[in-house]
Amino acid sequence: MSPATEKLTDALYGAAWSTVKKLPEPTAVRLGRTIADLAWKRRGKGVLRLEANYARVVPDASPARLAELSKAGMRSYMRYWMESFRLPAWSKDRIRNGFTAQDLHHLTDGLASGKGVILALPHLGNWDLAGAWVTTKLETPFTTVQERQKPESLYDRFVAYRSGLGMEVLPHTGGAAFGTLARRLRAGGLVCLVADRDLSASGVEVKFFGETARMPAGPAALAQQTGALLLPVTLWYDESPVMRGRVHAPVEVPETGTRTEKTAAMTQALADAFATGIAEHPQDWHMLQRLWLADLDPAKAPGGRADDRADEGTP
Repeated sequence: MSPATEKLTDALYGAAWSTVKKLPEPTAVRLGRTIADLAWKRRGKGVLRLEANYARVVPDASPARLAELSKAGMRSYMRYWMESFRLPAWSKDRIRNGFTAQDLHHLTDGLASGKGVILALPHLGNWDLAGAWVTTKLETPFTTVQERQKPESLYDRFVAYRSGLGMEVLPHTGGAAFGTLARRLRAGGLVCLVADRDLSASGVEVKFFGETARMPAGPAALAQQTGALLLPVTLWYDESPVMRGRVHAPVEVPETGTRTEKTAAMTQALADAFATGIAEHPQDWHMLQRLWLADLDPAKAPGGRADDRADEGTP
């Protein structure tokens, strides 16, 4: 990305945060849907990647069904952005009433135990809204990590945004984040991590919808090192203004095996829980990037070459 493009990207995000939050909610909803439909009709790189990923999730889907899913997926993706741009202006009551979770007792019991809790989520629904609900409804602060963006000013915008919602935000790069997360957990705190895509290229290989993908080892490693509870969480939308979610049963640390083997087994268990939620609500999985190794490694792609379509990221 050129310096000029970086500057423009930062300016666009800044404008969105300053203007969208001032719109009446019905207007923001319509705007998000209009933008989503226009992007879908253009059939750009992000839409094509989203559709290709959905083909893994719903392998028997016809081309027409995949197109329908990608259209719904873009609408869900833009709902995420419209909500995120508006979250800083939402009242506490609006945040408290904007999310509801099944099996919440896994989280509340874990926090009450004082051993620390790790929530691991895929790119489903709006994880920022779920986080704001935790800090507001449950009155529980937590620590998370943020991928560094370019320019640095854009990264700073996201840190300020999430900090304003009550989150402690650490940079993803550098080894210091793991140590800080471990200290928070040993003190009985809460850590939330988006964990369905490895950003380090040194993650754990898992079977995900029948093919090999790589997911971060951090959640499993933290649980082993600190004794904290590891809970998968999946989110989804319905036709109401309220986002839904489920806190899955804890991922247990295996009794036998090396640390590496235990990490692999626990990360696979996370992947299985994520797959359950994604399969139930594929249109709410906002994965507009390559994920499976066959797409990342030319030697593993059909025909011996990787898909040459560039990816579009989500912070």
